[in-house]
Amino acid sequence: MKYKIGTRGSKLSLAQTNWVILELQKHNPDTEFEIITIKTKGDTDERPLFTIDQKGIFEKEIDRAVVEKEVDFAVHSLKDVPSEIAKSLTIACIPKREITNDVLITKDGSNLKSIHSGAIIGTSSLRRAVQISRQRSDLVVKPVRGNIETRIKKVVDGKLDGIVLAHAGISRLGLDTKFSILSTDDFPPSPGQGALAIVSRFNDSEIISMLKKIEDSKSRKEIEAERALSDYVDSGCRFPVGALAKADTETMKLVVAAYSVDGKKSIIIEREGDIDDPKNLGRDLGMELKNSGISEIASNWREKLEEWNQK
Repeated sequence: MKYKIGTRGSKLSLAQTNWVILELQKHNPDTEFEIITIKTKGDTDERPLFTIDQKGIFEKEIDRAVVEKEVDFAVHSLKDVPSEIAKSLTIACIPKREITNDVLITKDGSNLKSIHSGAIIGTSSLRRAVQISRQRSDLVVKPVRGNIETRIKKVVDGKLDGIVLAHAGISRLGLDTKFSILSTDDFPPSPGQGALAIVSRFNDSEIISMLKKIEDSKSRKEIEAERALSDYVDSGCRFPVGALAKADTETMKLVVAAYSVDGKKSIIIEREGDIDDPKNLGRDLGMELKNSGISEIASNWREKLEEWNQK
């Protein structure tokens, strides 16, 4: 049997997809897989991510290929997958999640405390931009686009003093670069960060059965809580919300953090719930977040987006 897998053509996307193939072949040694690379709007639109008023810019074209049976399933970074996908599709598998932390990459190995005042830090994420400013208001944060290697090169070439990325990407690419890990207490990650989403047609029982062999139930439950929260508050690239769920044997803890546009105000809420009801925990925390003044913070962000685009 041979299956076609849709994914983006970046080194990270290919590394993630090849990892999925290796894991699947442990259970299906005689099965063949062909990678089909597909360009997405996120690959061709060079504007800062937060200025693009569209969800799913890194997955829509790939998922369309799954729907139209051009490929059998797709591999995505889960944080790029909107809470609502086509009704004919399903997130069939969430493998074991990588470390969720962000990292700061600098040329000399400086960390966020030791890097010099006025240093220019690049990021594609509004969430990270605000979190950096909250910790070091004397740093200059600028939007940056491009794949991981392109961003790192800007640090090496001295165009930026540092960049903030997800640790998972560095790990999956096996990059030998100097970085310091940022605490999730100060840098709550994007919902779904560090996880992969394998998307298939919802009625393709054969493929779903194969993909389920590499599912990680703990990661699935954590992601379901974070996505339920994200769906309720409608967060994304244009409005920064950090969320992180951690599950143990019986309970799950979910933390959410939202920030004002200047970083001076924050709403941080932490709750525990039943590990077997993660979606309800996410919705409950989302409701509490809305009741805590999130709409005012969201409105202020929408008013300031164009200012970010001019940096």
